[in-house]
Amino acid sequence: MSAGQKAMAMGEQALGKAVRKAAHAMHKETVAAKGAALEARGKARKTKERAKDGFKH
Repeated sequence: MSAGQKAMAMGEQALGKAVRKAAHAMHKETVAAKGAALEARGKARKTKERAKDGFKH
């Protein structure tokens, strides 16, 4: 996994989790859904990069 992609995946996951939790606390379900989507995108990016690394070795 390249360092840039790894950092981007972790950043998306962390930002998504923070947005989701803050939005739930303020009862903003639409924003919470957007945070959950951002978190899922980060997890998907991480999975994709791990799969690519699996084929390289």
